[in-house]
Amino acid sequence: MSSKGFFNAFADVWMHEGVRTPMVDYCGALGHISPTDLGIKAAREALKRAGIAASEIGSVITGNMAPGDFDQFVLPRHIGLYAGVPQEVPAIMVQRICGTGFELFRQAGEQIEAGVCEAALVVGTESMTRNPIAAFDHRTGFKLGAPVGFKDFMWEALKDPAAGINMIQTAENLAKKYSITREEVDQFASESFAKAVAAQQAGFHAGEIVPVVTEKFELEGYVSRGIKLQGKVTEVSADTHPRISPAEVLGKLRSVYEGGVQTGGNSSALVDAAAACVVTSGEFAKKLAKAQGKKPIARVVAAAAVGVPPEIMGIGPAPAIRLLLERTGLKLSDIGRFEINEAQGAQTLAVAKELGLDVSKLNVNGGAIALGHPLAATGVRLTITLARELQRSGLRYGISSACVGGGQGIALLIENPEAA
Repeated sequence: MSSKGFFNAFADVWMHEGVRTPMVDYCGALGHISPTDLGIKAAREALKRAGIAASEIGSVITGNMAPGDFDQFVLPRHIGLYAGVPQEVPAIMVQRICGTGFELFRQAGEQIEAGVCEAALVVGTESMTRNPIAAFDHRTGFKLGAPVGFKDFMWEALKDPAAGINMIQTAENLAKKYSITREEVDQFASESFAKAVAAQQAGFHAGEIVPVVTEKFELEGYVSRGIKLQGKVTEVSADTHPRISPAEVLGKLRSVYEGGVQTGGNSSALVDAAAACVVTSGEFAKKLAKAQGKKPIARVVAAAAVGVPPEIMGIGPAPAIRLLLERTGLKLSDIGRFEINEAQGAQTLAVAKELGLDVSKLNVNGGAIALGHPLAATGVRLTITLARELQRSGLRYGISSACVGGGQGIALLIENPEAA
């Protein structure tokens, strides 16, 4: 695979303790909540945990793919304002599909190193449940006898019209290219579930989750926003999709395509969630540590993004990771942990085979098959999880990465400042 693409090296960019909401199954307890409000919830808690006042934020960088309501255009602005960031501070929406969350960190690093700001608030938020049923053909009315064009936005978005293929078929292409069997994919998925359940039971995931409760988000002089849970639910505090799933049980599920390897059980779960983190300069981090004793949890070392053929878009993490390693002078063996988004089981296994990756270092607390893939929130979640895992295990370097629909890959290299 080619190592062409673009690369950013960051000399002094730091991420602080981040947070996410629980990742809750599609049409579940968070399904009625606007992605804006999920984002505000995560943003407020990230600031609180980092010990950083909202007044010190100089840039708000958010990601959201599918509109979850009619005010999506102002989602970045509302997240910033209702999180308490000063009105003078601008906000932007970023989009790189499944790589959006990583792109937030990359752009925060660029802004900080360019002197645009000392502290950036990054927030990825996604409601898969609230993906709209949409039509683009009827602005001029409905013509007699013509077909009505309303379609499921999320389902249609899985298709790449350039290659005439959908995302599941791209994974099937990789399964053929890398001789990956259905049994291998089901075993990988079973292990993802088992690792997620173990991490959940050990309390690891709880350490990065803020429980979602009914509450109001007030902004003086403006309309109140907030979260209102439905029915008898008073708190949502845990991920809902992880469950023990033996390979032999997964093996009984029907494949999406006859003779294929991908099923609903070995592909990423549909969930609703938001994740947020504060990224700062080294000078800002030093001042914070001196004033409050709060240290950053990782250094953002570098970022890389590449293009790959759309019909095998899932291989994208492999060349992105290679580019990171080439330009930083590190070897694959130098990386203690990898968080690679499990868009589909065959896709992640193909990346591991292409790189010759030690899978014992991969997604050690479970991946998106077990936990879910809330598009724009995923990269933020993976990077927060990675930073916490490096601290837990005492390892120095980690890489978080994802494939991107349309044929791209993106990856971040982070460093644990506490590693020996």
